[in-house]
Amino acid sequence: MPRVWHVPVHDATRVRDVRVAAEEAAARAGLDEQRRAACALVATELATNLLKHAEAGEVVVDVVDLAVLPEGRPGRAVQITALDHGPGIADVTGAFEDGFTTGGSLGAGLGTCRRIADAFGLHSVVGRGTVAVARVGPATAGPVPEEDPVRSLGVHAGGVNVPFAGAELSGDAWSWVRSGDRVTLMLADGLGHGAEAARASDAAVEELRHCARLSPAELLQRLHTALSGTRGAAVAAAQLDTWTGRLRFAGIGNVTARLRDGGRWRTLLSRPGIVGAHRPRTVREDEVHWTPQSLLILHTDGLSSRWTPPADTGVPPADPAVTAAVVVRDAGSAARPVRDDTAVAVLANVPEASP
Repeated sequence: MPRVWHVPVHDATRVRDVRVAAEEAAARAGLDEQRRAACALVATELATNLLKHAEAGEVVVDVVDLAVLPEGRPGRAVQITALDHGPGIADVTGAFEDGFTTGGSLGAGLGTCRRIADAFGLHSVVGRGTVAVARVGPATAGPVPEEDPVRSLGVHAGGVNVPFAGAELSGDAWSWVRSGDRVTLMLADGLGHGAEAARASDAAVEELRHCARLSPAELLQRLHTALSGTRGAAVAAAQLDTWTGRLRFAGIGNVTARLRDGGRWRTLLSRPGIVGAHRPRTVREDEVHWTPQSLLILHTDGLSSRWTPPADTGVPPADPAVTAAVVVRDAGSAARPVRDDTAVAVLANVPEASP
């Protein structure tokens, strides 16, 4: 079962813990020595920045799936996410320049991270804090080229998964697959906590990898059989047909889906039940139009079902994992304590490349 490393960073001793977590994740992802070193360097820089600029924060290290492609391209990367409620960065663009500093740092951390990571995103608002997300994959993967078959579809998916109370395993799991013009994003929440919950959600992810051509309702039917020997899970699946611009959604259980539709947010409804244990006889599929401004957020019950995305969620357009991390960061404030594993997965249009 996949492990998630969640490291609160409140003093210099935790920087080493973050580095070790990144090295362990890189080993589990099967990365070579050079890419493992890149993971360790990025993790160290991000953890150090938390102390220097925000005094404290947290780092989440996970092994994530890149889209599963028919061509069999390598599909796993180490994702390192740093979150804080610090003062924020007034000049985000300038922060990437070597020598930029707002304090006693060397001023090369963020620029170094962006250069050696395959993907790097930053979101910062003065007074609200900063989120940084880096992904490091196999040496054969490298930065995503413009002709990449997923990028060419114009959409991308990403997520952040935080286990409850510092546990090594999260009962939540997300992944995404591609078949032709269709991209399917799934989020599963295994019943309860710990290893058995993780086994259920992991089984859902494994089955998804073989079901890229199925509709969301058909996928849930297959998952019900695949999870029959587990505790079961709440599961939501969304499939975007980029050719027709239509999004289909189906869910069973308490995974919540929020879709930005024009200037408002709407909820896509799931049916009561537990995949693998109590599946309803019929599974409803919602079908909606997908526009250049659309954004889909799936989240487990680590966030309240009454949570509504702020108006500036995903603005400006960002790597979906960055958007997910901002949601997790804001949901984890002292005023809103988290009481469960928390996973957020986002489907969004690919931001235009910077000149």
